[in-house]
Amino acid sequence: MLSLLRAGKDGMANAAKLTAGSSAMDPAGLQYLPVIPDPPKIVCVGLNYQDHAEENKLNKQEFPTFFGRFNSTLVGHQQPIPRPFLSDTLDYEGEMAVIIGKAGRHISIANALEHVAGYSVFNDASVRAYQMEKGQQWTLGKNFDNTGAFGPDFVTADELPPGGKGLRLTTRLNGQTMQSATTADLIFDVATLIACLTEAVRLEAGDVIVSGTPAGAGFFRKPKLFMQPGDVCEVEIEGIGLLRNTIIDEPR
Repeated sequence: MLSLLRAGKDGMANAAKLTAGSSAMDPAGLQYLPVIPDPPKIVCVGLNYQDHAEENKLNKQEFPTFFGRFNSTLVGHQQPIPRPFLSDTLDYEGEMAVIIGKAGRHISIANALEHVAGYSVFNDASVRAYQMEKGQQWTLGKNFDNTGAFGPDFVTADELPPGGKGLRLTTRLNGQTMQSATTADLIFDVATLIACLTEAVRLEAGDVIVSGTPAGAGFFRKPKLFMQPGDVCEVEIEGIGLLRNTIIDEPR
């Protein structure tokens, strides 16, 4: 997938021609990897829905809050997410992933969507005891191995509204809806995220921007609700797909 993205629009067009008329593979026989197992960069966005900022007791953000994820944290659709034995505070965060297809720095808002190849689904599973209670360790709390579920589908940008705007995002835990929002509610839309990020960072083909989660995560519920071994977490985004993972105990 990374090679295909680096080939640019011509590469994507050739792939479409080669696969035209092909029979779909039976998903029952597939083992899924992350959509891009080895993206050059994974940049996540915090507090990008107003309702989530409010449940954090924060005012509206004036500039996006960015943080990084590592490739070692990625896991595919229908693959287990381990609850670490160091903490029982594993939480879900359903998000839309933006996949970059064209490199650039100092990208304007007006031109930003030209750099988007497509979209996918992400579960930014977080260990809250590290993120919130050990000195605000966002990097550690968001980077436990195999906690970043990513997939199963890559949907090209031309198949969706510009910027993936207005798509219903739903997170379910054991069939119960935990998060429900629309990507129209992003404080900073996809074009703005790209413009702000590239003030500092050159984006490359295959980079992933995880655009933020709405209200309803378990840490902010009363009482708090964390994922347990045996739980099934689903994140579904209209027009993009459904990502499903089962929670297990991390092997010792």
